[in-house]
Amino acid sequence: MSALFKTEAGAADVTARYRQVLDGWLVPSQHLRLPTRQGETFVVACGAADAPPLVLLHGAQSNAASWMFDAAAWSSAFRVYAVDMIGDAGFSAPSRPPLDSDGHALWLDDVFAGLGVGRAAVVGLSLGGWLALDYASRRPHCVERLALICPAGVGRQKNFLLKAAPLMLVGPWGARKMREMVFGPAPKQLPDVVRPLMDLMGLIGREFRPRRVKIPVLSDAALARLTLPILAVVGGKDVLIDSLETRDRLARFAPHANVVFLPEGRHFLPGQTARVTAFLTGVERTDG
Repeated sequence: MSALFKTEAGAADVTARYRQVLDGWLVPSQHLRLPTRQGETFVVACGAADAPPLVLLHGAQSNAASWMFDAAAWSSAFRVYAVDMIGDAGFSAPSRPPLDSDGHALWLDDVFAGLGVGRAAVVGLSLGGWLALDYASRRPHCVERLALICPAGVGRQKNFLLKAAPLMLVGPWGARKMREMVFGPAPKQLPDVVRPLMDLMGLIGREFRPRRVKIPVLSDAALARLTLPILAVVGGKDVLIDSLETRDRLARFAPHANVVFLPEGRHFLPGQTARVTAFLTGVERTDG
């Protein structure tokens, strides 16, 4: 894990903070460690063991903790598996197979096998959205439903660093402005229950070495192969992903998909739990 961080001390701090957040998981949970061809994979499982399986794939520079509040809600109807992506800021192996290969799909094959899951609904956020799309296009028999929040892999990846570079030169004020461009203005006061998670994510942002690669875009043919039910929620002010292109390509090549376009939304779209719940349970909303 430490190779993915700027310092050994930073890696240790994130590990300790992550464990604290996991200790505060809102519903009873289990911690699973699965052997895979890429190394050990960490999964937080919650919900009834015999409920329908739901796999959650987080975004970059994150881990399973980012799903804590959603998982608590979804665990009432599903057996939820929040997976730490390999090569990221969780407890899974530091392996980073090329994104333009079948490496991550083969890894997810092992994760599904380790969980004893043959077919599952999948929710993916940002890079996790790309991972979910890639897997569904390669293994359509394994994915029941696909919910995507600000997914990479459909619209082009914007050059955010070009805009952010001047802000990197002006210290804490610039760092705050960069965060606001991605996530929107920070709330003036966080509820006590949310603060440990946000502190963890802030620490990861400071200490983690992010991937410096271009995320592959699915071909028109790959999108057309996605005949399963799809929900995609995207924000019009997303500075990382071209959401207009995401909306338009899904409308063209996967016209059955329910694409919710939020004009004022950024790359961080809070408050989607109920919408995704309705989709996962087959009671779909069509409002914006």
